[in-house]
Amino acid sequence: MENKKLQTALEKWQKIQPLEQRDRDRLSRRFTVDFNYNSNHIEGNTLTYGQTELLLLFGKVSGEADFRDYEEMKASNVGLKMMTVEATESQQPLTQNFIRTLHRTLLREDYTVYRNLPGGFTTSYVVHAGQYKTRPNSVITRYGTRFDYASPKETPSLMSDLVDWYNKAEIEGKLSPIELAILFHYRYIRIHPFEDGNGRIARLMLNYILSRHGYPMIVVRSRLKKDYLEALHQSDLIVGDGPFEGAHASLKNIRPFHKYMTNIITKEIENNVLFVTERNENVWWYDGERIEFRSPNYAKILDELQIEKNASYSYLQEALGINRSAIQKMLEALQKNGYIEKDETGGWRVFITRSL
Repeated sequence: MENKKLQTALEKWQKIQPLEQRDRDRLSRRFTVDFNYNSNHIEGNTLTYGQTELLLLFGKVSGEADFRDYEEMKASNVGLKMMTVEATESQQPLTQNFIRTLHRTLLREDYTVYRNLPGGFTTSYVVHAGQYKTRPNSVITRYGTRFDYASPKETPSLMSDLVDWYNKAEIEGKLSPIELAILFHYRYIRIHPFEDGNGRIARLMLNYILSRHGYPMIVVRSRLKKDYLEALHQSDLIVGDGPFEGAHASLKNIRPFHKYMTNIITKEIENNVLFVTERNENVWWYDGERIEFRSPNYAKILDELQIEKNASYSYLQEALGINRSAIQKMLEALQKNGYIEKDETGGWRVFITRSL
């Protein structure tokens, strides 16, 4: 049973269906950048929001960043497209093969990780793309304790249980698609079937389930990473640290994570509705946040920068009718927040999106 806030958000979403093609395109572009940026940023990718948008929407590379981060972001977007097609066009049950293929798409190829040990020694291991782990994996929690996931030996059977459970639960319909998506995410994380990329796969599969059932896809924002991990940790304390118990947890036992993710999904749906329906020239959106400028001059500057990429201070003074000092302060504020930046030619790039 969905809570009242979520139900209200879903009702508002349904009322604006079907969306006009323009709005579908705007939401798709926004989600493409937001999802890939945040899901990878949670795992340590260093690309900025602006760099992610330029790469995924325009195929351009800007600024300094590790080559691997660019390749990882491009592979993430391929995985997102692959997941979306499978969720919306295939009527086939979920398979382990699809999850492994999705993982292979994200990682692209096997690679070796080298670690320095005390005493000057070095160890290494291979991360296998599209294959379940061959070595144990664990995480050190924020409280300093080590948390072990399923062993390599346990993983195949637990993944088989997970997929079989999902397909059966989907047919039975006792859980709503949102409950299914949240519980699948938690159970999957407790298995941690791959040597790397588990968080990214978990968030893709969350959206696979939502999209498969006609719900809007959502973004877990990297700025909320601490709360996201804390909700998982609090549920772990209730479920217990055994891999089998975690991989077969009930919705009741993961109440902290269920509540947290329900709130996230509710907020994302509410924001999707606002993004499409709100008509306010001072309201813009950036990485899932609604930005309402106190002065209409900010919106006017952004409009001018989108029209005239090489707009100078003199040009903006004449267009807006305000002094150079005020324009300079507003441009500095917009740049500080990442809403705009200068490109290699000295022109302006605008990454914040108008809510119109």
